[in-house]
Amino acid sequence: MDVEATLARHTVKRAVYVGPVLLTIFWATRGVDGLIASAIGMAVVVGNFLLAGAMLSVAARISLGVYQAVALFGFFLRLGLITLTVLIISRLVELDKLALGITVVVAYLSLLAWEAVAVAKGAERELEWTN
Repeated sequence: MDVEATLARHTVKRAVYVGPVLLTIFWATRGVDGLIASAIGMAVVVGNFLLAGAMLSVAARISLGVYQAVALFGFFLRLGLITLTVLIISRLVELDKLALGITVVVAYLSLLAWEAVAVAKGAERELEWTN
């Protein structure tokens, strides 16, 4: 199993904990519009992590050089995709842009930090490729 895809799935599983907190905060502070915008923001972040895992898994099977290029340029590509997706959605549908933007940033950074800490502490046992 690809390490990159596994990391992405672990990160997405943690969205089950982060998502409801953000949804509740924006529902309580911004109403139903904040709740909907926050849910869309969470979906964008989850999709971004899954895309990252898929891109890196495919690149790792090709070569180290391709993997490094995808890791570097793919990061900027995915950030651009997040921005583009948020802009398109906010143009097509009237959303609470503040709730959407804050959710995307907080969810992305929270999930990334949580996964990094879990890996550093050795909590992700199936990532042990040296066994």
